[in-house]
Amino acid sequence: MHRRHLLRLTALAALFPLLRPVMGPAAAAEGNFPFTLTDAEWRAKLTPLQYAVLRQEDTERAGSSPLDKETRAGIYHCAGCDQAAYTSEHKYDSGTGWPSFWQSLPGTIGTKEDDSLFATRTEVHCLNCGGHFGHIFDDGPEPTGMRHCLNGAALTFKPA
Repeated sequence: MHRRHLLRLTALAALFPLLRPVMGPAAAAEGNFPFTLTDAEWRAKLTPLQYAVLRQEDTERAGSSPLDKETRAGIYHCAGCDQAAYTSEHKYDSGTGWPSFWQSLPGTIGTKEDDSLFATRTEVHCLNCGGHFGHIFDDGPEPTGMRHCLNGAALTFKPA
C-alpha cells in the first residue's frame, strides 16, 4: 500500500463520524437472515459501539480495536450472532488500523454496493444476521488480491 493511499484512508476515516449526521444513519443489510432480533433486542445484546457498527454501518476509529494486533491462531466470529466468519490463517497486517483479511470462510459473508462517503465501495456483512463488518477493497495480498477491512467491534475472537 502506498503511503498516499494510507493517508487518504486515514483522513476519510477521521471524517466519517463527522459526516454521519449529514448522511443519516444507515441500516444493517436488508433481507431475510436466519438470525434476527428486534431493534430493542439488538440494543440490549450489543455494546453501543457494536450496535453502531453492526446495525447502523458505522465505522470504529482506526487503531482502536485490539483485534487489529491479534496474532494468535483462531477464528473471528460475528459479534452479533456468533457465526464464524474469518480465520487467523487469512489475516494480515494491512497497516490501515483495522483487522484485515484476504478472504472469509466460505458461505459466511454477503456483500452489497455502498455509495456512502462520496464513493462506491463494496460493503461486507454477516450472511447469518446481516450485521455490517466493513468493506472489501482490491488492494490486498495474493492469492486473492482482496482486503476485507473490518471493524473489530463487529467481531469476537476465539483462540484455537
